[in-house]
Amino acid sequence: MSKANSTETRQREEEDEQGSHGAAGEQLSTAPREERPDTGAGVPAMSVIGWVRWFWRQLTSMRVALILLFLLSLGAIPGSLIPQTSVDDMKVQAFKEQHTTLTPVYEALQLFDVYSSVWFSAIYILLFVSLIGCIVPRTGQFVGQLRSRPPGAPKRLTRLPAYTTWRTEAEPEEVRAAALAMLRGRRFRGHEVGDAVAAEKGYLREAGNLVFHIALIVMLIAFASGQLFKSEGGKLVVEGDGFSNTLTQYDDFKSGSLYDSDSLAPFSFVLDDFVGTYEKSGPQRGTPRTFEARVTYAEGADGAERKGVIKVNEPLVVDGTKVYLIAHGYAPVVTVRDGTGKVVSKSAVPLLPIDNNITSSGAIKVMDGYKDKNGKKTQLGFKAFFVPTFAGHGKGQMFSQFPALDFPVLALSAYQGSLGVDSGLAQNVYQLDTSKMKEFKDKDGELLKKLLMPGEKLDLPDGAGSITFDGVEEWASFQISQQPGNGWALGGAVAAIAGLAGSLFIQRRRVWVRAVRGADGVTVVEMAGLGRSESAKLPEELGDLSAALVTTAPVAPEKPDASAATDATNEAGSRPVHPAEAPAEGAEK
Repeated sequence: MSKANSTETRQREEEDEQGSHGAAGEQLSTAPREERPDTGAGVPAMSVIGWVRWFWRQLTSMRVALILLFLLSLGAIPGSLIPQTSVDDMKVQAFKEQHTTLTPVYEALQLFDVYSSVWFSAIYILLFVSLIGCIVPRTGQFVGQLRSRPPGAPKRLTRLPAYTTWRTEAEPEEVRAAALAMLRGRRFRGHEVGDAVAAEKGYLREAGNLVFHIALIVMLIAFASGQLFKSEGGKLVVEGDGFSNTLTQYDDFKSGSLYDSDSLAPFSFVLDDFVGTYEKSGPQRGTPRTFEARVTYAEGADGAERKGVIKVNEPLVVDGTKVYLIAHGYAPVVTVRDGTGKVVSKSAVPLLPIDNNITSSGAIKVMDGYKDKNGKKTQLGFKAFFVPTFAGHGKGQMFSQFPALDFPVLALSAYQGSLGVDSGLAQNVYQLDTSKMKEFKDKDGELLKKLLMPGEKLDLPDGAGSITFDGVEEWASFQISQQPGNGWALGGAVAAIAGLAGSLFIQRRRVWVRAVRGADGVTVVEMAGLGRSESAKLPEELGDLSAALVTTAPVAPEKPDASAATDATNEAGSRPVHPAEAPAEGAEK
């Protein structure tokens, strides 16, 4: 009977220890506790409010947040692979013409406007709400833990995963005071509770976790503000020409739905010179070595002029607006005369590069001022093909063998009639619409065309005039953009990486030191540690802490007749047992 009572008593003690151990472990986490409903047969059906609470708990769980983040990443894939209307409308139109079967499907799924689509916005908003609903309660619990003290020591420290013990002749009060000072010196938050010292360290782990999730929210806000308030436009500028930051000056302009055109930063610049040098030999022949635009710019309407250099990935920043150098090409300078010798057009005409050696094509259009031999107003058009370094004819068409202006040649073919610019429809400046034009014929009755070097001219038949190739200017294409959320997005990304590193590499753990007087009058010291997760470093750290404490509370020499007190002594005798050596039941005998 007494044996049964003893067994029941021991079981109750073990349950008490496990309860205290579990409570201490639970307090190491600030994760919201899920309420588990009873599963009895008589559970009533949930009401509308109950379903709303259930949905909110699911939405604000970390599992759902990770799923939404994964879906957001998947949703961004088509935005990278499929041309987007907000980026390049011309590419979207070309894609639709080439894929007539896929186009209706893509339009129905809003794949040409992924980032403004209903489904992408829904994922984005749900992720935003999920993160906020997850972080707010955890932040409150974490602040509460920072303001509270570590809990007292469990009844039996031997049950904890890292444990060590020894006997010392120092007084218990001296041991506890020394332990508290030593732990605080190692940046533990500690205090004395009863006959033990309780200390805790590693709060930055949870802080890093919160910083990571808050940084995600900052990045989402920055991304949203960047899309709503951004502006982006392009401008091609020939050497000697300039640009003023007004809507009418842009070749193309796109902005967010909440952008106000009045917020365009007032500035202007002139392209003084474009400098491009290229590798002349070896396997990287033709690779750019110098690629920069030298400009003179001024802030505001009356700002002082200043010199600047714009390079690839090194934009000019003016009043929060960035001017990027994105492309370069050549603009042949041509002079067009009518049959009387009168100059009707003289300009540098930018041509579009089609390969790495800047072989270029385009159109020269004379829309006003020209009259034919009968005095009738008409329009001229020339298809132009230009090479900066002529290498001869290849497969019926000339090509360039180097991107620098070593041997420039301009090929022209001539037309007259209507250019179609008066129809009111947008027209590509690099293409010539010959549907309402007639070819000029040579003496053989073929299309009039000729290769020209600088200084040479092409005479039109029947005294219709001429076109002269005077020289070559260079042009540069710039992207002028305002992205208000870029700085916040970068800061959020850095904070997210730092927070993630902290949550991964910092271990939160607790240490207890108990010092009590044994039955023989000698002080028994017990040390134990508990981490939020299993780690081999915890026993090592506890061993280092016990070694440091032994210098203040040295191990007492073992007495020959102290067999009655061996239940409070470890198997190693006169030295403290390293936690890695001590068994789970280390001090029980």
